[in-house]
Amino acid sequence: MSEILTLQNALLAREALRTGGKRLVFTNGHFDLLHVGHLDYLEQARALGDALYIGVNSDGSSERLKGTGRPLVPAPERARLLAALRPVTACVIFEEDTAALVIEALRPDIYVKGGDYRDKPLPERALVESYGGQVVLIDYLPGHSTSELIRRVKALP
Repeated sequence: MSEILTLQNALLAREALRTGGKRLVFTNGHFDLLHVGHLDYLEQARALGDALYIGVNSDGSSERLKGTGRPLVPAPERARLLAALRPVTACVIFEEDTAALVIEALRPDIYVKGGDYRDKPLPERALVESYGGQVVLIDYLPGHSTSELIRRVKALP
């Protein structure tokens, strides 16, 4: 069963994976209003390794990055929903605007982000590559984004 871990507990679990020769995949994001596009992305990410850890942006981080009114769902609830998904091994909520501190601590073998980062800078790329990790970009399921879902809800009569 998946867990919501503190960074300290995630480090202990990570070390057990490393000792067992297991590959850790890591991704991060807001995951506000969980939808099938998220599930598709997480299934693809999990297929790349033996365990999938997700860094979940805290409420403060989400508001700073997404704007006033976001997130719609509090971080502990978002993490709980994600942890209940089959592909997910563990979730860690983080306060910073990037996942750099979590990545630096966990040093995942593979760092996954959405395909939209093909056309824009990925702040964590240099860090991941500095310790020999691999960055993989996964295309989103077309027509399935949280922003699009919010637009559709707002357009309802």
